[in-house]
Amino acid sequence: MAQNNQNGKMSREEAGRKGGEATSKNHDQEFYQEIGSKGGEATAKNHDKDFYQEIGSKGGEATSKSHDREFYQEIGREGGSARGNNDGNNDQDGKMSREEAGRKGGQARSRNRNN
Repeated sequence: MAQNNQNGKMSREEAGRKGGEATSKNHDQEFYQEIGSKGGEATAKNHDKDFYQEIGSKGGEATSKSHDREFYQEIGREGGSARGNNDGNNDQDGKMSREEAGRKGGQARSRNRNN
């Protein structure tokens, strides 16, 4: 429903919603991928490692509040499956081994329990 201000004009919320709907009708997935990529590049130029650590931490906290143990078990299984038959060593593609990932995850979890 349209929400008009007292002066009869459309609210910002309604204008934004209508503008978003019009844009989505006029553009395809490639358009959104391109603007998302450009936004990511601009953000990377303007922020450092600390910024990404902070937003990652906030995202992790929000996710932990809205998901249970089974969720983490499932994504762990999916991640392990995606890693395939890694021999357990650091690959030349820069990925860490399962053992290292498990160790780091355990350390992080231990730190979070102590806080």
